[in-house]
Amino acid sequence: MLDVIIEELNGTFSSVPPLVAGTRLVAAVVLGGIIGYERERREKPAGLRTHMLVSMAAALFIIISQQLANLPFGDSEALRVDPLRLVEAVTAGVAFLAAGIIFTSKGQVRNITTGASLWLAGAIGLACGAGQMPLAAMATGIVVLVLLSLHVVERWMGTR
Repeated sequence: MLDVIIEELNGTFSSVPPLVAGTRLVAAVVLGGIIGYERERREKPAGLRTHMLVSMAAALFIIISQQLANLPFGDSEALRVDPLRLVEAVTAGVAFLAAGIIFTSKGQVRNITTGASLWLAGAIGLACGAGQMPLAAMATGIVVLVLLSLHVVERWMGTR
């Protein structure tokens, strides 16, 4: 039974080995979670779980596209692999989620930063799925630094 499972795992991972795929997915969850934790602490509508799921979904879409690109679909010259289409699709999907969080109340726009952080979590997931975990980690570090430092500056200026 275990041999069948191992064979299935090895046979279906034609482009990205299972350990690499798992590492990329976990990295996406962790990095998305770091941003989500900051939003959760501020009691925003999209927090830890939402950011983790968005980031992992984006990573999974990239890994799936890498797998599909290596499957035999007939004539190799007829196969068109366009990674930018996938990036656009993920970006549009996450933007739809982010737009649902943003609302207007008494003439003020609310939760736009959380919407932007969700969009960024999608980008971080895409980077992780593509194997660019150092880039994703740098982006995560920068965004958390921006969110935390500007919160302090806003409090100091009295705008919060």
